[in-house]
Amino acid sequence: MRSFAIALTLGILWLQQQASLLTSTTLIAVLVAAGGLWLCVFKLHLPYVRRAAALLAAALIGIAWADWRAELALQTALPEALEGRDLLVTGVVASLPGVNVNGSSFQLDVETLSEFKAAQTSAAQAPLPGQDRLPSRISLFWPARAGEAPSLKAGQRWRLPVRLKRPHGNQNPGGFDAELWMLEQGVRATGTIQTAQSAAIQPLQDFVPGVLYAVDRCRGWLRERIHAALLGKPYAAVVVALVIGDQREIRQAEWNIFQRSGIGHLISISGLHITMLAGFFAVLMGALWRRSFFIFHTRPLPLRLPAQKVMAATAAAVAVLYVALAGFGVPAQRTMYMLLTVAVAIWSGRFNQFSSVLALALCVVLVIDPWALMWPGFWLSFVAVAVILYVARDEAIGSLNADSDWRVRLRRNWHAALRTQYGITLGLLPLTMLLFAQISLISPLANAFAIPLVSFLITPLVLSGVFLPEPFCGWLLSLAHAGIALMAELLAWLSAPDWVIWTAPQPSLPMFLLAMLGVLWLLGPRALPMRWLGLVCLLPVLMPHPPAIAEAGFRATVLDVGQGTAVLIQTRQHTLLYDTGPAYGQDSDAGSRVILPFLRAQGIRKLDRLLISHQDTDHSGGAASILAQMAVDGVISSLPDQHALRQSARPHSACVAGQSWQWDGVTFEMLQPTAASYASDKWKPNARSCTLKISTPQLSMLLPGDAEAIQEDEMLHMLPEKLPATVLLAPHHGSGTSSTAAFLQAVHPELIVIQSGYLNRYHHPKPVVLERYQAFGINHLRTDEAGAIQLDFEASLHISEYRKQHARYWYGQ
Repeated sequence: MRSFAIALTLGILWLQQQASLLTSTTLIAVLVAAGGLWLCVFKLHLPYVRRAAALLAAALIGIAWADWRAELALQTALPEALEGRDLLVTGVVASLPGVNVNGSSFQLDVETLSEFKAAQTSAAQAPLPGQDRLPSRISLFWPARAGEAPSLKAGQRWRLPVRLKRPHGNQNPGGFDAELWMLEQGVRATGTIQTAQSAAIQPLQDFVPGVLYAVDRCRGWLRERIHAALLGKPYAAVVVALVIGDQREIRQAEWNIFQRSGIGHLISISGLHITMLAGFFAVLMGALWRRSFFIFHTRPLPLRLPAQKVMAATAAAVAVLYVALAGFGVPAQRTMYMLLTVAVAIWSGRFNQFSSVLALALCVVLVIDPWALMWPGFWLSFVAVAVILYVARDEAIGSLNADSDWRVRLRRNWHAALRTQYGITLGLLPLTMLLFAQISLISPLANAFAIPLVSFLITPLVLSGVFLPEPFCGWLLSLAHAGIALMAELLAWLSAPDWVIWTAPQPSLPMFLLAMLGVLWLLGPRALPMRWLGLVCLLPVLMPHPPAIAEAGFRATVLDVGQGTAVLIQTRQHTLLYDTGPAYGQDSDAGSRVILPFLRAQGIRKLDRLLISHQDTDHSGGAASILAQMAVDGVISSLPDQHALRQSARPHSACVAGQSWQWDGVTFEMLQPTAASYASDKWKPNARSCTLKISTPQLSMLLPGDAEAIQEDEMLHMLPEKLPATVLLAPHHGSGTSSTAAFLQAVHPELIVIQSGYLNRYHHPKPVVLERYQAFGINHLRTDEAGAIQLDFEASLHISEYRKQHARYWYGQ
């Protein structure tokens, strides 16, 4: 079973790495080959050949299953012709709405989708052609009016005017793949409700019967109850996460503390909490069941049904109920499937080895959700359990309690707990570096007190309090909140120093496999010789190494941050970040969501310089997150004196034309703005964009920010000899107010890179600007089409587009 599960996993993993799905002919061939191999398993008598045939057949079955599921998921899609058009949708709110000051976000199960014409009545709207292949579930954002979010509840039926677009997400190395997440969730379009068409917004039914709708309605009621009991308290969102698994309200500053201390896995309905709660009720039910002879004298319950089966059924039932509280989130589902598999194994009498049950649970998870293995939580949860089994291989559960002396049992259990914690810390280290390119050095210490506190005190308090009547609800939730606040303060103090996070570039596959081999050697039996060699195998994944950039060369990574600018410049020994992308919401920005994950994946621990071209939020929106979480030696900007970022950034200097410096044989020159522009009030922020030119002896790149036609003309007349460049970052994202013909002729670039958001509201880049590029014979690349674009300036220019180099079958679908 274990070998079959591993082979099935590898087959599914292979399919999820492909740029396109299998053709019908190839899929049939794969199924025929799998069938032929299974025949070999039953017909051949050579054990090794039979085993090899079975494993290959399992891998082919995994490929075929993942391909078929992907084909089904991609069958419905929003036609490109409908993107950005006014549509009228009728559907049911299918998720717990996320609410903030900007509005509400939620998923909608679509019932009808039609063309919207304001002059017609809702009954006159004609269905769109191909209605059966249109998206069945969409994700919508309802903007708030005057700071008030609309009152939405799961299960409500609405008729709404919307503008939709196909699933699209930012694609960057080390970043979150929103397109894959939407595919897994069944979301086939995203959009915004057109609140200007208020007459067309109609609530049709308060509740549509459905099990999942009822579950999310209950979760919404619990969230409201928690907020009412903890009104205005800072960690109410953490309590919400512990009760219903909704983490969207937790502030970024709090997440930073939890992640730096390595306890982020506890701040939700985690697998640990589900297992512990299920285990508690199973033990309680087992104790009551075994003592039933007080009630049933003639035939006690254990004689009718073994207590072990009752405990397994209880644990499975509690797991299902608790996972329902989490809205059947994918991470919680994995634990539920694992406990259900254990229960089935016990009831069927086939519980022989827990490793086999774990392998069966792995198969169940992947059959239900073939995309699960694309997320870090999948690997962390299964590998953690596998490490525990490996560490405890020589310790039978019964032996821990075999001795009658309670002090001996306590000592043995304490040693077992320490060995398990030691094993998990070491066992997950290579995987953590592969997935996140960093580890928390204080994680073992933080988890040592956070796990008992959250699992045995805070979680029971919040679960008890939220279901009890007042005033007990308020008392218990307030007590739990006090515990969370105390824990957060201690964690904030522990995680404050820079050294608590160890960062290194994401390891290659050979380095990762070598590190895993070292972990197995370190955690192996004590009789193994030279176990210290395992530490040597771990060193490559932990050691930082500089990027492969030649002297007098540099690398520019134009990140895909949506409608905004962020460009990372790396020379051999130095790093500069030009702009920090946009702010996406009240507590979300490109700094935390895109730039920092990318920097960690590259093993970058500090920035030598942060350059903020101007104050517009699509350029400075992520700066606060960068400054809070990354060491920065110096900041250059054109921000006004009273700007909050300028006040918090030390040391800071204003960008002025004429500034220059050299790093590793690469020249950096500031071309704009002039010193006189700071003394004038007539210029808007775009006019003061810091324009930076980066040059090697052979090649160069020009970064003009949001410079417009007037600033382009100034540079033409003041320093025309500085303008020629190999690559030009499109001024103002390809706006019609920039990229004048004279400026393009003076720069004469080989390539123009455009940073713009997919179907952005400004319609950047403008068609007239693209036509101008074409007229001058200039090639261009767009981040909304190519994802992150890496440019290596060496003896010649080397270009890498993330969506091409990392192509997946769901991109653009």
